[in-house]
Amino acid sequence: MRDRSCRSSSSIVNGTRDKSTHSPSAPPSRRMLDGTICVFLAEALMLPTGVITAGFLTRRFGATDYGVWTLAVVIVFWVEWSITSIFERPTIKVVSTADDWQPIGATVLRLYLIVSSSAMLLLWLLAAPIAALLHEPGLTTYLRLFSLDLPIFSLACAHRHILIGLGKFRQRACAGASRWTARLVLIVLLVSAGWSVTGAILGCIGASLVECIVCRCYVRPSLVARSTLLAHHLWDYAVPLFLYALTMRFYDKLDLLALKAMGGTTEQAGIYGAAHNLSLLPGLFGVAFSPLLLSTLNHMLHAGYQREARALGQQGLRCVLLLLPFAGMTAGMASEVVRLVFGAPFLPAASLLALLIFGSLALVMLSVATSILIAAGKSGWTLAVAGPLIPLALVGHLLLIPRWGASGAACVNTCVAGLGAWAAVAAVHRVWRILPPIATWIRSVCICGVVYAVAVLWHTPGLWLLVKLSVMGLLIPLLYTVLDEFSTSEIILLRSRMRWCTVPPRILRHEEDR
Repeated sequence: MRDRSCRSSSSIVNGTRDKSTHSPSAPPSRRMLDGTICVFLAEALMLPTGVITAGFLTRRFGATDYGVWTLAVVIVFWVEWSITSIFERPTIKVVSTADDWQPIGATVLRLYLIVSSSAMLLLWLLAAPIAALLHEPGLTTYLRLFSLDLPIFSLACAHRHILIGLGKFRQRACAGASRWTARLVLIVLLVSAGWSVTGAILGCIGASLVECIVCRCYVRPSLVARSTLLAHHLWDYAVPLFLYALTMRFYDKLDLLALKAMGGTTEQAGIYGAAHNLSLLPGLFGVAFSPLLLSTLNHMLHAGYQREARALGQQGLRCVLLLLPFAGMTAGMASEVVRLVFGAPFLPAASLLALLIFGSLALVMLSVATSILIAAGKSGWTLAVAGPLIPLALVGHLLLIPRWGASGAACVNTCVAGLGAWAAVAAVHRVWRILPPIATWIRSVCICGVVYAVAVLWHTPGLWLLVKLSVMGLLIPLLYTVLDEFSTSEIILLRSRMRWCTVPPRILRHEEDR
């Protein structure tokens, strides 16, 4: 075991990998579960740090300034994630099947830097027109300052995607954890020092810089090495995925922008943004799971494990279904969550959260399904699945926002996301003849109804909500176990992997050697 580990480590350090690394010594599903748990726990820091940050900022800024801050974050984050999404999956796909990743890493860094720097200049020039369109003149200064985050954030993401392609899931988790921790600390310090919205923006820029430094400790691709062939191959993957990524990033924030552009007040935007922030938990699972699934499927297909890859893809779809009761739980206690996090003035966000949480889960299903399509060599199908989302959402917003306001925007977001998820699963079935297990569908829907009812009927004031969350969080897997959803081997595997993720690797290696 040690010899194999040493060969793998030395080959990665030297910029190449032995062929044996493509045929994982451990079962791919177990390796992916290890990585998913670690990356999810790291990205889950976004929830407590984000909740603390949001609660701190709402009380410091008030609804109006928080609405301006939300608009700036939405616009800049949309640009950032659009850029990084262009090359995320192509980078993971190419790196995970390459014997020499260094030229690919250099190509990726250059492309990220060029595109993000261009976007920074463009956002700087368009800041005033964007602010005028949204009827917020003061937004211009904040957008121009925030644009400095684009190249730093993009370089951090480039390193992050290379780490995933190399199978360094724990290192990827450490980078994510450092980002969320630094973001909370810097924002609180700078805003408390009296820097207001400017301090919050500088805190985000500083967090991106911290993540980039941490990533460089684990992997150091050069900006000097050149390979036209590799760039050409990367663009072959990137071009069909670019429009898909751009579509998804635009759709992700279209509801908020449509609400503001169609006459919504800054206060309404702040309330809607607060609900959007609380609906991100399923998305954290997607961030942790989808890239790792893509990397693992690529390794398996490259090694010739076609049947095993299909089985793993079906399990990936099943995992998303298992999250449905957690969405129901969140919807049932939405008012209590909003009151605890944001305070009574933001209670109108509760009804929005109850809708948006299901839309967020649908987008996770879409993300997992498109990862399977990309691994299966159907990159072009991703745009066919996601393309109709924008026109459908625009029509829906035009019809419902004038009548129902923010509630109409949330309804459109959730319904259109559900249609996209259904289309993506249908595409996966056509390619690989796999579907989420019907039995899991039935169990998930039933448990979702039960936990929703319990969450609504069980009222908890203040911090007692944390006890309720803990109890409900344990109730869901218990109900799945009672309904015989998990096999004995899955329960044993999950227990061992949770221990693997929490016990230092040095101790586990010592036990395995014994």
